[in-house]
Amino acid sequence: MQHRHQHGRSDANIVGHILHQSTKEHIPFVTVSLKETSHATATDETGHYYLKDLPKGNFILVASGVGYKSVESPVTLEGGKTIEVNFVMEDDEVLLETVVVSANRTETKRKEAPSVVSVITPLLMENTNSVTLAQGLNFQPGLRIESNCQNCGFQQVRINGLDGPYSQILIDSRPIFSALAGVYGIEQIPANMIERVEVMRGGGSALFGSNAIAGTINIITKEPKTNNLSVSNVTNIIGASSPDNNLSFHASLVDNSLKTGLLVFASNRQREALDYDDDGFTEIGKLRGNTMGLRGFYKFNNYNKLTIEYHFINEFRRGGNMLDKPPHTTDITEQTEHNIHSANTNYNFLSRNYKHKINAYLSGQFIYRQSYYGTQRDPNAYGTTADNSMMGGVQYSYSSERFLFMPSVVTTGVELNYNTMSDEMLGYNRKLDQEVNTKSTFLQNEWKNAAWSILTGVRLDKHNLIKKAILSPRINIRYAPTPLVVLRGGYSTGFRAPQAFDEDLHITAVGGEVSIIQLSPGLKPEYSQTVSISADLYKAFGPVETNLLIEGFYTHLKDVFLLEEIGKDPQGNLLKERRNGSGAVVKGVNIEGKIAPGRKFQLQMGGTIQESMYNKPESWSNNPNVDPQRKMFRTPDIYGYFTATCTPTEAFNISLSGVYTGPMLVQHFAGYVPEDTEFRTPGFFDSTIKLAYNFFATDKTTWQLNGGVQNILNSFQKDFDRGPLRDAGYMYGPSLPRTFFAGIKLTM
Repeated sequence: MQHRHQHGRSDANIVGHILHQSTKEHIPFVTVSLKETSHATATDETGHYYLKDLPKGNFILVASGVGYKSVESPVTLEGGKTIEVNFVMEDDEVLLETVVVSANRTETKRKEAPSVVSVITPLLMENTNSVTLAQGLNFQPGLRIESNCQNCGFQQVRINGLDGPYSQILIDSRPIFSALAGVYGIEQIPANMIERVEVMRGGGSALFGSNAIAGTINIITKEPKTNNLSVSNVTNIIGASSPDNNLSFHASLVDNSLKTGLLVFASNRQREALDYDDDGFTEIGKLRGNTMGLRGFYKFNNYNKLTIEYHFINEFRRGGNMLDKPPHTTDITEQTEHNIHSANTNYNFLSRNYKHKINAYLSGQFIYRQSYYGTQRDPNAYGTTADNSMMGGVQYSYSSERFLFMPSVVTTGVELNYNTMSDEMLGYNRKLDQEVNTKSTFLQNEWKNAAWSILTGVRLDKHNLIKKAILSPRINIRYAPTPLVVLRGGYSTGFRAPQAFDEDLHITAVGGEVSIIQLSPGLKPEYSQTVSISADLYKAFGPVETNLLIEGFYTHLKDVFLLEEIGKDPQGNLLKERRNGSGAVVKGVNIEGKIAPGRKFQLQMGGTIQESMYNKPESWSNNPNVDPQRKMFRTPDIYGYFTATCTPTEAFNISLSGVYTGPMLVQHFAGYVPEDTEFRTPGFFDSTIKLAYNFFATDKTTWQLNGGVQNILNSFQKDFDRGPLRDAGYMYGPSLPRTFFAGIKLTM
């Protein structure tokens, strides 16, 4: 639509309300905005909204919100006049109209995004009893969370079968998740600070880093929209014996002028250790965690906005045996205490003709860790790690009504990522000082209309550990022959630098000693090429809405990073070396389906069938009885999930969910077993049921009682190593045994 504008105070206003199509009730917290401008607000607790002092001219007014289909209405704004525009919205059970930002750092409807973007909503996390980010990530196709240590609970997320370091984790679209943060970070982020999580498999946009090989996980933190308050507590009883208590709080305040807003949040977690096989050693460690933070904004006017976000995490975790004793008086202890400060500031400028956008941003994360990774009462296994990351940049976008053959948005920018890390464990003669800085520039253009999106871009990165700058081209194409059929294809390249990654900063107890990872002196960069194609199909059968996504992926890794056992150091500790292998190919298919007969029942399920193979057999053990292996370890050929929600009444909700992990090949290092060996695990099905009942005390106050059982069938590993000689990394399958939980929540 063509706009005619007159600037300054116009006293042109819009008021209205939003009703639900089926229930005829008012809908709170829905965003109402003028399309292609910065003018926006949200409905209050009563479902009403007010936009004031708007520019004169012809515009499109849009109402949008997670879980609802967007609605648009043309409006003509005149000075000194207030018009009323009311909307009726219906549920978007298959998230067709959900707004996402991860495809290109600008808000766009999910169905119009050039790449497939999957969304994890707060409701999904709540229905699956996911109190941390790690627990919620299981419920997307191609994603799998695995636990890698019986002592400390080190977890990582795999996308399309690739290890955690192949993925980029963003907080509000900024890559400030360092190697050290990646060790325990996905479990340290509580659900109550998350507005939604956007998952994009594959390389995607050139605006994101070239290390986003497997995909990108973008954590969008909650933003203040209305005045509200929420307090909740969930208590889990793990294995029917170990409590895990999670208390969370958040409150939001927005002034009447909508110029300023502030949201504060906090959480506390207290988890006791679990000794599942009664050998005196933990399978799930003790954990104490506290998180607090805030997010606020200030609008200088309708075209300039400043946003700040800050959060602090303190976490203590310990596993092994004799947890009440000093670590150096035990057989095995892995103990860490993290203090993490993270901050992010964004300044957004929009020109008065809405064609030019400038975004300047600065993010930082500062981590201090005190640790003990030791065995056999070793007094010298204490260590300290300091990790500081800074990331800043400027991004400029220009919107053109026609560039060559279609409307387009050109985006360019520069970024600087800087990280210093000092990891010191003098007892192991280990002193790792690493300084990494990457200077980047990017150029991208997105042509877009109703039927097509063509996103082409290139990113140039100069990494200080690589001699030459690396050029990474990326292209994504969307074609929608009809509004309900979306076809996509993409190609991307990426690289990983020869540096320490998250698992290098974690030391595992094996055979009464510890396992230490070191970098090969000749370690070269690892390069990747990824191709993906997908079909996203939507169909309504009367009131029943359905969605089917089929996505194929193919990733080739050159000079792939491997870990190989190379012997022992003078202290007798097992040494593993990170070196380059011949290469690898990871390929497969993701399938996801959604069925929503109505508001009272929704079903979502997804699965992945894949193959992960090295180009030639690669050695991992110095045991002559262990043959080199072509298959990548810890990569099942098939895995998947489902979630189902039934709401028989407005107050009562029943949720079922499950995660299936197929058989996979894992390594088992000597200690408890006489020699290194490979083992093919059984399959696991981790199912959960949750019941929730809401008590509506007033129009604005709701109490909820909930409870349920996680891992109903107790599908859990049966063959843990026992005693002080165990391989703590020999852990696979679901992260929790059968667990009972109950909770209470207050929303105002």
